[in-house]
Amino acid sequence: MTDPNSPVYEAHFLRTPLQLFSGMGWKKLVAFRVDGEGVLLGGAPARYRRQLAFVPWHDITSLVVWHLRTAGNVINHIGVQRKPGSPALPGMNSHLGPEATARLAPHVDHELFLASRPVHLWRLDPERLQAAVDAFAPQMPVLVYAQPHLA
Repeated sequence: MTDPNSPVYEAHFLRTPLQLFSGMGWKKLVAFRVDGEGVLLGGAPARYRRQLAFVPWHDITSLVVWHLRTAGNVINHIGVQRKPGSPALPGMNSHLGPEATARLAPHVDHELFLASRPVHLWRLDPERLQAAVDAFAPQMPVLVYAQPHLA
C-alpha cells in the first residue's frame, strides 16, 4: 500500500472470485502504477503474472488515455507510447498484429495498443495520474486520444 501523501499513483483491481480460482489468492493486484522508476501495467487478473509489464521512464515518450467502442460500450484504456525499438511487452494483446489492431482501434498506433491496458475492474483517477507524472517525469505528456466517431 502506498502512503496517501506519496506522489506514487497506484490503482488496484477490484477483488473477484475469479482471482481466487486463478491461483492469485485474495491479495490486492496492482492494475496500474506510476512511480520514480516508470510505469507498471498490470496483467488481467486471471493471467496476472504472465501479462504484468514494467516500462522504465527512459523508454516512454508519453502516456495515453484512449477509448475503444465495442458492441455499444466504450472501454477506456491507458497505455505508454514507447521509443521505437523498445522490447516487446507481455500483455493480453501481444498476439495481435498491426492489421488486427488497426481494425479494432484505427486511431491508435499498433505499438501503443500493445502497451495499453483496459480500465476495467479498476478506476483511473486523471488528477492523481497527472500529479504522479508531474512528480516523476515532469516533461512527460499525458495525452487523451478520442476515437474519431466519438469526438
